[in-house]
Amino acid sequence: MINEKCFEYSAVIRTLGRAGDKYKSLLDSLNNQSVKPKEIIVYIAEGYPLPKETIGKEKYVYVKKGMVAQRALQYEEVSTDYILFLDDDLLLQDSSVESMYTLLKKNNADVISPDIFPNAKRNKLSELMMTISGRMRARRNDGLWGYKVMRTTGYSYNSSPDKDVYWSQTNAGACFLCKKEDFIKIHFEEELWLDNVSYPIGEDQAMYYKMYRRGLKLLTWYNHNIQHLDAGMNMLKDKQLKLVFSDFRFKVIFWHRFIYKPEKKMLSNILNILSISYFLFFSLTISLLKLQFDVFEIKVDGLKSAIQYMKTDSYKKLTVI
Repeated sequence: MINEKCFEYSAVIRTLGRAGDKYKSLLDSLNNQSVKPKEIIVYIAEGYPLPKETIGKEKYVYVKKGMVAQRALQYEEVSTDYILFLDDDLLLQDSSVESMYTLLKKNNADVISPDIFPNAKRNKLSELMMTISGRMRARRNDGLWGYKVMRTTGYSYNSSPDKDVYWSQTNAGACFLCKKEDFIKIHFEEELWLDNVSYPIGEDQAMYYKMYRRGLKLLTWYNHNIQHLDAGMNMLKDKQLKLVFSDFRFKVIFWHRFIYKPEKKMLSNILNILSISYFLFFSLTISLLKLQFDVFEIKVDGLKSAIQYMKTDSYKKLTVI
């Protein structure tokens, strides 16, 4: 067992305070850790009431609302070197944090995240459809990589992982462990553009890929048994369309900011342009073939919104990744 004096960490949670019993389950699981957090700090969106669920150890801090705004903080309240970043609807096993730290140190890594949404369990038809769309692609186990970002802005994943951990370029953002100083130095606050929509999407990919581009070594942990309890509500049609808009806007901006602009080789950028063009053409064409004209229009609106933002001074002033 790890000596708690050798490894201290703070658990930080972003929330709107609406997860109810699932939030209480998270708090209880933190309290039951073999290595307990030195402090639990909950960053709740301004204007939202504090949750009634408690274990009596949480400290609440009001911040601006947003998936990025509630994570891209300076964490001045945190007194430890390590931070366990959490969403409010997870259930950890009693040794989860101890195992994450052990794997982090054993592999000389900087960031570790459990594979909360296991793509390796997709069926073959789903794999085929995702591959054709350019959104994601199953890869054979090469013994090295878990998740990798593709030129289409989608990602490829290890279809048959047989080890505890693999290196990755992106992960699920619901849970990860790293040093405070490593998180601060990626300047995640530069990606607040992600919050400028009703339902932000893609902030986890932007965060992790930025870590990767900044030289941090990322691990995906597969055999974790951490449960995602999913505090989200059923998705109404209006929300589905807003997510489609956010997704298209995100992919275009992410492609330009993280894939196209940093590339120095002309041939590689030609491939980058062809890749995003294929993704956009395929996605728009599918909507037309399905006679989903409202979805088609929303995708076009998302594309236009991305282009408009990329013309602004605020975007042009962002640091090149």
